[in-house]
Amino acid sequence: MSTVTSSLNKWQRKKLCSLLNHANLSLLFKASVHGFNATTFHQKCNTQGPTVIVAYNKSGYVFGAFTSKSYAQTGQNVVDSKAFLFSFNDKEMKEDPLRVVTANPQYSFTDNGPNFDSLVFLYNNSATVSSYPGTYQFDPQKMHGNDLQLTECEVYRVEDCEGLMEKPWRNVQWNSERRQALLSTISGWKPSVSSVKQARFLLVGPVGAGKSSFFNSINSAFKGYVSMQANTGTAGTSLTTQFRTYYIKPSNNVTHIPFILCDTMGLEDGVNTGLDVDDFATILKGHIQDKYQFNPMMPIQPDSPHFHKSPGLKDKIHCVVYVIDISKVKLLSDKTIEKFVVFRKKANQLGVPQLVLLTKVDEACPLVAEDLKNVYQSHYINQMMQEISSQLGVSLSAVVPVKNYYQELEIDHQTDILLLNAVVQMLRAAEGYFDDFYNPEERSE
Repeated sequence: MSTVTSSLNKWQRKKLCSLLNHANLSLLFKASVHGFNATTFHQKCNTQGPTVIVAYNKSGYVFGAFTSKSYAQTGQNVVDSKAFLFSFNDKEMKEDPLRVVTANPQYSFTDNGPNFDSLVFLYNNSATVSSYPGTYQFDPQKMHGNDLQLTECEVYRVEDCEGLMEKPWRNVQWNSERRQALLSTISGWKPSVSSVKQARFLLVGPVGAGKSSFFNSINSAFKGYVSMQANTGTAGTSLTTQFRTYYIKPSNNVTHIPFILCDTMGLEDGVNTGLDVDDFATILKGHIQDKYQFNPMMPIQPDSPHFHKSPGLKDKIHCVVYVIDISKVKLLSDKTIEKFVVFRKKANQLGVPQLVLLTKVDEACPLVAEDLKNVYQSHYINQMMQEISSQLGVSLSAVVPVKNYYQELEIDHQTDILLLNAVVQMLRAAEGYFDDFYNPEERSE
């Protein structure tokens, strides 16, 4: 499954959301991935409700058009009194965005593509825009700097965040004392089975969901500074091609790290791509060793030098953690959901507890981007958590939102608190796994 990521940086997204009443933006179409043509535009964007087109050029202009109506490929003129064009220059951060409404709402746009009369995006199925001020009156220099060649064109579904709840639906303390308490709780945790020194957590999720970033972020929370160890990025296929076991070294603040994070290939839609369910089951049973190179065409064989023939309880996976980009919850394909269901069934058969981490909460909701403490008051975050709970068949208590470090240079206590809370839930789930394998002779003192 190709990774489709937004080209909007944090500042650009904030500017755009200010025009859209702080709505949430879900990426539907990216021309550099799907093609600079109207056919794929309609395939991705029809019947999606309110959308916003965002175009980019080399002159630093970010400009486009909003409509509250759905595209349906009718070829008809569409009436939309809420439609408008916009523009801002990436080099002029302090200036307010340009906003231009139509002089004739009867001709807001023509439903044969991203055609707003005065601005036609993907003009002649190419990386260009046609610009003739008419229905929308604007100065071409201010709109796009007279640069009609596009470096990118994206379309987002515009979703109402519905504001904040009156009270948080999960209570979290956000002070530095709580961060230190979580570190102490984690450092002091010991598996209840004497043969196991560290719990093993397996991270599973679609390409680009943030599995490797989650490890780096957890590592950063314990080190006290932003750290990069696992490979991260936005490649179209999984950056993780090996089975990796990551150990976090104790730091000055933490004397013991009672868990290991295991990373795998990403889940992908296609046949013979991404993590295979047979390899998944073999990992859970503890047979696959560190640095095994996955072969999507064939699961690991018992004669492989990376196959552990006689794993003990310490080698098995004690909790599976599904990592999902919260802004992609509504965009998960049927095939991806089917793979999750198959993996869930296999883990259930083996008695392995499972949690869901929803990443990128700050990108999903502008209210959370403004203040991470809003995460459990955001109607939108709550809605997405309930939706993934229903889709994957896990209880809502097993769904945990987090924010990874991805552009920061210094750690943030609020980010750490969400990350460390997630680790505590993973340790509690692992403890349930050990309880199911209760043996009085193996119980730790």
